[in-house]
Amino acid sequence: MATWNSRGLRGSTFEDLINTTNEHYRNKNLALVQKIPTPITPLKFNSEKKLITEAYFEKDSTVDYIGVVQGVPVCFDAKECKTDTFSLQNIHEHQFRFMTEFESQGGVAFLLIHFTMRNDFYYMPYIELKQYIDRVADGHAKNFKYTELEDEYFLKPNGGALVNYLVGLQRDLESRDE
Repeated sequence: MATWNSRGLRGSTFEDLINTTNEHYRNKNLALVQKIPTPITPLKFNSEKKLITEAYFEKDSTVDYIGVVQGVPVCFDAKECKTDTFSLQNIHEHQFRFMTEFESQGGVAFLLIHFTMRNDFYYMPYIELKQYIDRVADGHAKNFKYTELEDEYFLKPNGGALVNYLVGLQRDLESRDE
């Protein structure tokens, strides 16, 4: 059984940056995107501080974020990578399946990846993720390298948009029109 405290705060700084960006987008009336909490069942409490100190995950979650950007439904997951090689094992089958179904309903699914060693943020369109996953069936390693990524999808902060994924989304939408 996976417990809540076993995962620590992995990825919490990246999620804080995304949450700040989402609030900025909301305040500017550009997007309404929310973090989807993972359903948990509490096991232990700290009654003094009224905190859950240990819990287990009830079921597999879908993605980290879901919302709408100027009428475009979006969903995405946030991942961190400490090296220049991203393991596809970080993408769980149920997450990829949800993203696939979301895309089939006319939504836009993507990953946001923080390469922590370089402090680079990358917007990975669903189609790019699918290509990396599909090539595993052809015998390729279950990963991709930083050097394989498209330059135009690296994100730069812009004011309150610390992880300025609307730029990546715009490029993604334009590439779908081509």
